[in-house]
Amino acid sequence: MKLLVFDIGGTEIKYSIMDETLSMEHSGHVPTPIDSFESFSKIICDIYQEYKEEVEGIAMSILGFVDSKNGVIKGGGLLRYNWQRPLRDELSRLCGCKVVMENDGKAAVKAEYRKGSLIGTQNAAVFVVGTGVGGGLVVNGQLLRGIHETAGEFSFISSDLEKFNGPDSFVGYTCSTRSLLDEYKMLSQSEEAIDGRQLFERLSSDKAAKEALDHLGMRIAKQIYNLYWILDLEKVAIGGGISAQPALIEAINTQFKKLIEGHPMAKYLPIKDLQIVKARYGNEANQIGAFLTYLEQKEA
Repeated sequence: MKLLVFDIGGTEIKYSIMDETLSMEHSGHVPTPIDSFESFSKIICDIYQEYKEEVEGIAMSILGFVDSKNGVIKGGGLLRYNWQRPLRDELSRLCGCKVVMENDGKAAVKAEYRKGSLIGTQNAAVFVVGTGVGGGLVVNGQLLRGIHETAGEFSFISSDLEKFNGPDSFVGYTCSTRSLLDEYKMLSQSEEAIDGRQLFERLSSDKAAKEALDHLGMRIAKQIYNLYWILDLEKVAIGGGISAQPALIEAINTQFKKLIEGHPMAKYLPIKDLQIVKARYGNEANQIGAFLTYLEQKEA
């Protein structure tokens, strides 16, 4: 069986043809339309028309509070035109095929828990670092959804108890690549516009780049510390494109160790056994999780 799988992000729609071995072919990407559902659905259906003879249906990872069972986005995410509409059924009608959808963070968790770096765990998390922050949770061996589909929406967690009135006071910014690059710009006192790849290339020679990464590592480490005490986590997988950089995983682990060693009861804390690792599937996790969701619902 082959499916057309989509990963719908706030800036880009990635797609590929995937089979049951999780092999991907015909991969591509297009900008995400921000204006209307009509523009969005046209892109999805046009891509489907190109490959419809090869695939059984569409599996979609998409941002927002996704009710996967009923195919509705309850809210959240940048694509407000998709909120509170029967998105799955509308796309199925327009494209003429079966459509299954899942939240992007929860799709990443499914990929890592069933096939990747979280195999064998009971309580674990995926923490996806990108232009925002995504992720999800496994508790007692089950994907945690919540009654409003908002469990694991790390972006909305406050990261500044003194401030609660702007995007820079929430994890979605403070633990993102945007905050990393903004802090580098401030520390270097430079107006030069660089991307994450360029920043990592400068780590060995640029003090500001190293300092900005260490600060990001500590901010992420603090959020993992908090999650541990709520859920008794065994392992956290760091995802997103930036997770391909070994220096990021090293920075988070180094800062996490500093955090624990500075705790007044450090020697008695089981949290020291928590593993923080790179997600196996990185940027492909969302598409893989969408494929697995299609299989789930087909077999149900």
